[in-house]
Amino acid sequence: MDRFRTRFEVRDERFRRVNGDEWTECLWTGGRWLEGPAWFAAGRYLVFSDIPNDRLLRWDETTGAVGAFRQPAGYANGHTVDRRGRLVSCEQGRRRVTRTEADGTDTVLAERWRGKRLNSPNDVVEHSDGSIWFTDPSYGIDSDYEGHRAESEIGGNHVYRVDPHDGEVRRVADDFGQPNGLAFSPDESLLYVVDTRAKHLRRFAVNEGTLRGGEVFATCDAASFDGVRLDDAGRVWVAAHDGLHCFDPDGTLLGKLHLPEVVANFTFGGPRRNQLYICASSSLFSLRINVNGARYPGW
Repeated sequence: MDRFRTRFEVRDERFRRVNGDEWTECLWTGGRWLEGPAWFAAGRYLVFSDIPNDRLLRWDETTGAVGAFRQPAGYANGHTVDRRGRLVSCEQGRRRVTRTEADGTDTVLAERWRGKRLNSPNDVVEHSDGSIWFTDPSYGIDSDYEGHRAESEIGGNHVYRVDPHDGEVRRVADDFGQPNGLAFSPDESLLYVVDTRAKHLRRFAVNEGTLRGGEVFATCDAASFDGVRLDDAGRVWVAAHDGLHCFDPDGTLLGKLHLPEVVANFTFGGPRRNQLYICASSSLFSLRINVNGARYPGW
């Protein structure tokens, strides 16, 4: 399967403004469970995880080639690229969040909270103040499939913030079943966090490194949610079993982009942030759409 006809399902007339390529490309297939795509604009390449195979892969836009970026990779899951162009990764197997420096060495950003080991960091974003925010569900310690089976030392699945000044790991939300994907609104006043177990996407107000609120913004009607991103109009895109769901900032489900495999995560890339790169089960898909991914303060 090299490509297939793109299918946008309109649930609200406002979604007709969102369109894109007639054909969606399959850039690569052959993984066990793909996750965490991160776009490197300067190098024109994408890094993504194949978690059960314990490897990071790299797709090169200029050649179309896919090769190993890192293996073993600590059963890495979600990634982001910080404002200095460095890869920040959630390593489920090593139960930590790391940053890859320019010389290839790793800096550990978070591995414990109050002296206890994290469960298995899952997804990560950076705030313009330099803080790192991440989710810590139990998937990597539930079995040996995408990590190492172990008991939770913390006893819960939470959301954390790494302070940019003293490096302290602070818990910012503690009422989740399985926190998963997370993303800031374009002005960083809001943080959206998926609770996969509850099938919810929740929305928090961000205030000087803390969170308030946490109301349910949307509930998944196709199994459960996973990764989440926003476009520059504030529309919320979230991965689900049948593709990508697109919500207006008012919470209305505008429509869906259907994919042939269960979607785990995705990102906006390309020079104008209007290329979707989608990790769906065993395959990496891509298409160009007529909206742009959010540009955050400091970028």
